[in-house]
Amino acid sequence: MHREELNNSGEIQLLIALKSGDRSAFEKIYRIYSPRIFLNILKMVKSAEDAQEILQDVFIKVWEKRDLIDPEQAFKAYLFQISRFTVYNFIRKVNLDRKLKAYLAQEHSELYTHIEEAIAYRESDRFILDAIEELPTQRKHIYKLCKLEGKSYAEVSNLLGISASTINDHIVKATKFLKERHTSFGTAMTLSAISVLLKNL
Repeated sequence: MHREELNNSGEIQLLIALKSGDRSAFEKIYRIYSPRIFLNILKMVKSAEDAQEILQDVFIKVWEKRDLIDPEQAFKAYLFQISRFTVYNFIRKVNLDRKLKAYLAQEHSELYTHIEEAIAYRESDRFILDAIEELPTQRKHIYKLCKLEGKSYAEVSNLLGISASTINDHIVKATKFLKERHTSFGTAMTLSAISVLLKNL
């Protein structure tokens, strides 16, 4: 394809027309200079799609800032300068977008982890409370007084009229029972999670 060329005087006349808002002059300038500007942009961004998008931005700026154009100055150099700034801004935006996406992905992952942990704690607490209810009546009563209400062995001894050693025996046995129940709960939770993962494979 034959590439249109302009001599210096022709370019000046075209730029004067562009400054006055002549769209046909703008279209001719685009036809003449866009192939070279495109190739220059392509060398920097390595993507034809991105280069085409940046090229459009360059010429939009040319049209919007046409009043600032000096017809006596080298227009090609002016175009290359605009294209470089536009490419730099594009690359900076792409990098910021990547950082933002990475940050949001990390935040989402951490939030998901916190939610999972909170749910696990709530499930664990509820399980322990249910397990306490399975204790023999007196042992359950003693465990609640000591561990949930924070009473001392001496206070519980006076309250129930039993020795501190008896209270200690109940607490030891209750604690052992609850630990065993909690271990089985953790195993069940793990198996449940594995089951969900397998279903999603």
